[in-house]
Amino acid sequence: MPRRLALTGLGACAVWIALLVAPAAASAEEYSAPLDDAVASLPVATEDRTGYDRDAFEHWVDEDGDGCDTRDEVLIAEADDPVTVGSGCALSGGRWFSYYDGVSQSAAGDLDIDHMVPLAEAWDSGASEWTAAERRSYANDLGDPRSLVGVTAGENRSKSDQDVAEWTPGREQCRYLREFVAVKIRWGLSVDGAERSAMSSLAAGCTGTVTVTLAR
Repeated sequence: MPRRLALTGLGACAVWIALLVAPAAASAEEYSAPLDDAVASLPVATEDRTGYDRDAFEHWVDEDGDGCDTRDEVLIAEADDPVTVGSGCALSGGRWFSYYDGVSQSAAGDLDIDHMVPLAEAWDSGASEWTAAERRSYANDLGDPRSLVGVTAGENRSKSDQDVAEWTPGREQCRYLREFVAVKIRWGLSVDGAERSAMSSLAAGCTGTVTVTLAR
C-alpha cells in the first residue's frame, strides 16, 4: 500500500513539483487474444527437468514487510468473507471457494496455494534459464490473481507438478485453461508437444479471451 507523505511548506511544494515534472513510468506490455490464438502463440520446446530444485524458487516471502507472506496475502485477497488479521499475520474468520472442486473452506489451514503453472513445470518450460531474482518474482507473483490460487489441499496435491496434458480439475476446465495459458504467456514460458495438443483440444470447446500483462 502506498504510504502518505506528511509534508508542509516548501518541502511539500518540492515534492509536488518533482511529481509534475517526473516522466511517467513506462506501461508494462499487454497481450490479448482469443483463447485458441493464445494457445497457438505459445512457443513449443522440449521440456528438461535437469537440475530442478524447488528451493531454486524462493517462495512465500514478505515482499512489502507487513508481516504477511505471499501465502497469507493470497488468502486475504481471495477470501469471500472478511478475514481478521492478527499478530504475526494469524488469520481468523474468512471463507474460501476452491474452484477446482467447488468446495468452500472456512479454515485457512485447509487450503493450499497452488502455483497455476507449477514450479517444476515452469523450470521445464524456461525458468531454468532465469536469474534467482526472476524465479523469486515468479514464485511470489501477486501482480496477476491467476498466478496463485487458493484450493483445497487434496486438489493441489492431486495436481502436483503436472501440466494441462496430464491434469485438469474436474470442473471449470475452460477457466483453468485460460488461466494456465495466461500465466505461461505472462512469464514467457514454452509448452511441449503433448501440452500444446491437449491445450488445443480443450480450447476447441471453450470461449473467451486471454488478456494479460507481461512480467518479462
